[in-house]
Amino acid sequence: MRTSFSTRYLVAPLLGAVLFASCSKSELTPDVPIATTTTQYASAPGFPEGFETGTKTAYATGNVTLGSGSWTLTDALIGNASTDAKTGAQSARVRNSGSLSMDIDLTSGAGVVTVDHAKYGSDASGTWGLWASTNSGASYAQVGSTITSSSTTLQTASFTVNLTGTVRLQVRKTDGGTNRINFDNITVQSFGEDTGGGTTPPPTTGGGGKKFLFDATHAELAGNADWILDVNAGTVPRFPTPAQSGITSSTPETYWTGAISAWGVALVKLGNTVENLPPGSAITYGNTSNPQDLTNYSVFVVDEPNTLFTAPEKAAIINFVKNGGGLFMIADHDVSDRNNDGYDSPAIWNDLMANNPVQSNPFGYSIALTNISENSSNVLASSTNPILNGSQGKVTQLEFHNGATITKTSGSQAQPLVWRSSSTQGLNNIMCASSTYGAGRVVVVADSSPADDGTGSPGNRVYPGWTDVASHAKLHLNASLWLAGQQ
Repeated sequence: MRTSFSTRYLVAPLLGAVLFASCSKSELTPDVPIATTTTQYASAPGFPEGFETGTKTAYATGNVTLGSGSWTLTDALIGNASTDAKTGAQSARVRNSGSLSMDIDLTSGAGVVTVDHAKYGSDASGTWGLWASTNSGASYAQVGSTITSSSTTLQTASFTVNLTGTVRLQVRKTDGGTNRINFDNITVQSFGEDTGGGTTPPPTTGGGGKKFLFDATHAELAGNADWILDVNAGTVPRFPTPAQSGITSSTPETYWTGAISAWGVALVKLGNTVENLPPGSAITYGNTSNPQDLTNYSVFVVDEPNTLFTAPEKAAIINFVKNGGGLFMIADHDVSDRNNDGYDSPAIWNDLMANNPVQSNPFGYSIALTNISENSSNVLASSTNPILNGSQGKVTQLEFHNGATITKTSGSQAQPLVWRSSSTQGLNNIMCASSTYGAGRVVVVADSSPADDGTGSPGNRVYPGWTDVASHAKLHLNASLWLAGQQ
């Protein structure tokens, strides 16, 4: 983070030692493999479906072309009224025994499906369910339980479909009444056969359609920070708005309002999908009732956390990596406590690695309590390293504006990538590193400035680190794709 930020922090003395947390065995997140014989990582083409691109103003049965393809809407329309519960400008509105039916097949099956829902305006509560077809719509079977929509605020229902081959989905209103229900943000994860032969996602090239989750539950908006994809009037939505289905090759990063929106927009342009994990949400692993459980994502990005992770959260994150997930860790400099709780990001990351209930020092490094500002070209000489020489270009330098450094444990699996300018390429004074743990992958950058795109919430002071140095976007995108198994 740039020096001028430091004068604006709410600074509290760091505790002399990191806080030791403990919990009973029953509190720990289960050690659940991400995938065994099937893979649920890739988002189905065109999803999530936010109903932002179609137009249908009448309830009469008709076809409409949406971002995910053609759908038949029966006793349903696409609403944009102030009383329609929606993310963005539009959502589907269904009455009587109406339905939303896909007209095309998902060719890679369907794993977990989530649907946002709410009752319309002042209408009575209503019930609905999800149906699936494996014979191109000739017949359907209900998946999971019938859902009741009783709130005017969108809620998320999650369904474990887990069908391979060709699949079509249908949302049906089941109560038969004239009351209306809104539906929005339908997400579908593919459920094709695993060709990787293990617990990690099968590797792909280029885009590949992986899901990235950006954390906003650990005070990433504290002080002047804005380390999320999108924030609207102080609220962090799960799905950035406008809908990512509207992003094209020429879409500017200002499409979303967040200091790392450039990162998110770039990932979408590469064929991936991105979500925020909003404040108050749970970080879990293996919790099938949580639609944003880490098992539903390929990569978890945490940019400068400012509150400690709980013991169950630590177990979830470490097990996620252990079983094939990708973790992108970003720190800031020593004494950068934005919310005055006694902990800054180096202490918080060190607490995660030293005091989790799964494995001490799982990644083979720690964050040193340092504060540096420099532009370094002291990059690991390697023509084959996928982070330094990946599909997004060659990384030649890294610039910190008040960042920390990384210390590698001797003999560990950690791989330093960039060191301070005057340092030998050894175990200390590291600015960026990668590592592996179990079947998963980890990348750490010890400053938040390089990912900062210079745009954020009104009143927040951010800087264009993303474009300051040409290598910054290349580094973060190469690392993201490597974490997702895409290179």
